[in-house]
Amino acid sequence: MSAYVFCQIAAGDLPSWIVMSNEHVVAFLDKKPATRGHMLIVTREHRRDLWALLPNEATAAMSAARQLAHAARSALGATGMNLKQNNGEEAGQDVFHFHLHVIPRYPDDTVLPGCVWGIPPWRVPSLSASDQDQTADAIRENLGSG
Repeated sequence: MSAYVFCQIAAGDLPSWIVMSNEHVVAFLDKKPATRGHMLIVTREHRRDLWALLPNEATAAMSAARQLAHAARSALGATGMNLKQNNGEEAGQDVFHFHLHVIPRYPDDTVLPGCVWGIPPWRVPSLSASDQDQTADAIRENLGSG
């Protein structure tokens, strides 16, 4: 088993709320979401960052982000969407496996402009495992909406 948590999720070795997968990427709900429906898209193959990403993986990640954004708008009523991706420690990357955040935005969320979470006035959304199950189901059911 890989030491990288995202490799383990992509391989199906760790439980997660997977909402989409294909030959290049896996998308799942973030365990510590900024907002309801916050998803991560990771490469199936371990790629440290954007510089290590293959062109077909980059295309797959952006295509998945577009599909998931449409699904989150239909399923969750998101009125905005942030895509956030960090490369290198100096840029804020803290898990060294390529990942793209897809963060639904709502009029009443507390994430700061520019998609900064973890700093007040941001508050962790109160979501139970059951809430996450329902959110993942709703997103999966709405993947064809865009």
